[in-house]
Amino acid sequence: MRKLIVAAAASAAGGLLTLGMAPAQAGTGGERPPAGVVSPTPASGTPRLASRSQPREQIRQLVKCGGVMYAVGSFSSIKQGSRTYTRSNVFSFSASPPYKVTSWAPRVVGSTKTDQDGAAAINSIAFSGRKCADAYIGGNFTRVNGTRVRNIAEISVRTGNVLTGFAHSANGTVNTLAKVGGHLLTGGKFTSINGASTARMISLNSRNGRGDGFLRLSISGSQVFNQQVSHGGTRDLVEGVFSRVGGVNRHQMFMLNVGGSRASVTAWTSPDFNVACTESFWARSAAWSPDDSTVYVATTGFHTVGGSNSGARSRPCDAALAYPSTRASVRHRWVNYTGCDSLYSVAADTRAAYFGGHERYSMNGNGCNGLGAGGYNAPGLEGLDPANGALYINSAGSAGYYSRARGLGADDMLATSAGLWIASDNLDGSDTCGGQSGHAGICFLPYG
Repeated sequence: MRKLIVAAAASAAGGLLTLGMAPAQAGTGGERPPAGVVSPTPASGTPRLASRSQPREQIRQLVKCGGVMYAVGSFSSIKQGSRTYTRSNVFSFSASPPYKVTSWAPRVVGSTKTDQDGAAAINSIAFSGRKCADAYIGGNFTRVNGTRVRNIAEISVRTGNVLTGFAHSANGTVNTLAKVGGHLLTGGKFTSINGASTARMISLNSRNGRGDGFLRLSISGSQVFNQQVSHGGTRDLVEGVFSRVGGVNRHQMFMLNVGGSRASVTAWTSPDFNVACTESFWARSAAWSPDDSTVYVATTGFHTVGGSNSGARSRPCDAALAYPSTRASVRHRWVNYTGCDSLYSVAADTRAAYFGGHERYSMNGNGCNGLGAGGYNAPGLEGLDPANGALYINSAGSAGYYSRARGLGADDMLATSAGLWIASDNLDGSDTCGGQSGHAGICFLPYG
């Protein structure tokens, strides 16, 4: 999930949002996609945001539990077909056609605007294993169904009411939640949460919400922003703004071992993360390969501090990257530059690594805010060869195989056995995906 979204800062974040695409031209090095990647054409009938709203609205995260999809963010209504549903920053719908919106409608009172890092009313939602009876939510909110809370709560998936046995008070924004065993790994901007004084990240007992001592990291920095638990459930990638974690130097990202009796920072890191981009917070999201052997990272950052706005790009700003997940200091396996546009989300299957943001181009290492030699048009979404980072291109060889309206940028992506779910927004009427209208905020690209 996650991004710099303030339009006034867009030129520093990777180009003015109003800048158009370059004329079509054939790039170099792209590949036709193999069989087995998701379709470039979205499924019809999925719920959506209004195409336009004031303030703009945004889906921050999509999570599947059982046969139901859950969406959170900042919004007041959801559309499906000709029908409009009143929903306050959270709703659910069937994960399979016809993707019917459920009657679940908690009234969550929170911020109607995203902050400069993209934080919304609800930033994250998590569930207890495969049990979908209750949900944990974190963000920037003050009430749920009339019950006073502060930025974190456990709520019933039947009624939407707060389960008061789970403590529900954080003194700062909660950005990310992930369930590991009996632990709820919680990150954000807080310095105290549910009675515990702790900076930026804590493990909460999933039953009562109190600190359980599983995490003791002593993070030096301003926030933990995002995290991704490995498919095997024993490691956790964490992104944010920090310089030291668990007694070791870590910038932008770190990896936790969460498979034992107490979490610990692993030796996994990269010298890339010590590079200064013009944005101080640039590693926004990551994803594990299906076998957990590779870590894919989506970045913003504009360019390396001191680097030129023209000419060849330098690592690792505004790029898609792949790293071995070996618990050691590693070098990237490949890098694919957008050319000074931001990437905010990534997901992967066995055939592709999918990256989204408000990017215009791919394989554009020779351009900045324009299409350089060898680059391709690839607005809003790109599928890359996981072996080498090459862009999957259309049959004409002129542009990327995938596309979507850029808006603020694809804030989250979720790969499931059925396909790829993409969370985004409705800035400037953005509602197209794969050239099809009617997908503001949510797009689903199925397999087959």
